[in-house]
Amino acid sequence: MTAPAPDLSFEEAAGVRIVAGVDEVGRGPLAGPVTAAAVILNPANLPTGLNDSKKLTASRRAALFGAILAGAEVSVAHASVAEIDRLNILQASHLAMCRAVAGLPRAPELALVDGNRLPRDLPCPGQAVVKGDGRSLSIAAASIVAKVTRDRIMAGLARDFPGYGWEKNAGYPTRTHLAALQSLGVTPHHRRSFAPVHNILCCG
Repeated sequence: MTAPAPDLSFEEAAGVRIVAGVDEVGRGPLAGPVTAAAVILNPANLPTGLNDSKKLTASRRAALFGAILAGAEVSVAHASVAEIDRLNILQASHLAMCRAVAGLPRAPELALVDGNRLPRDLPCPGQAVVKGDGRSLSIAAASIVAKVTRDRIMAGLARDFPGYGWEKNAGYPTRTHLAALQSLGVTPHHRRSFAPVHNILCCG
């Protein structure tokens, strides 16, 4: 059975005018920042085909990325590798989300946040939406913006640090990435608090 496509049900039920969708990408990788996006869609100018970024091809994500930037209010923010190692990945993800919301051109009256927990320091009222990137168009748009932005960051880092496959794996612990960690070592962009990296630094 095909899952229903995301719609504006959550946005319309909010009872306010300015609603932002918020999502992050990059909790699981061993390298690179965690990236969050906040998007306020224009209901009169919705890109066709918005969905959870994981359900879209790279080319479709790229096309929708451009359409979202052209027709919506968008903010992207990051938490660095150093912040991930200092805070832990959950808190760093929440920090990136808060930064993304704070960077919007207008303060939202409500933020719809993907997941089951709201960031503690969210600068506006919020509602957590489990699997929100497949249920809310605003969160789906945020998931696409965050994914495309972070993938491009990792492709750029891959040019400076070849061999880890970041242009394909975006820093996730694939076989290629793990083998490169063993043979090439740890880069400044690796998360030292994550077990595979920590173990190499500690145990060789």
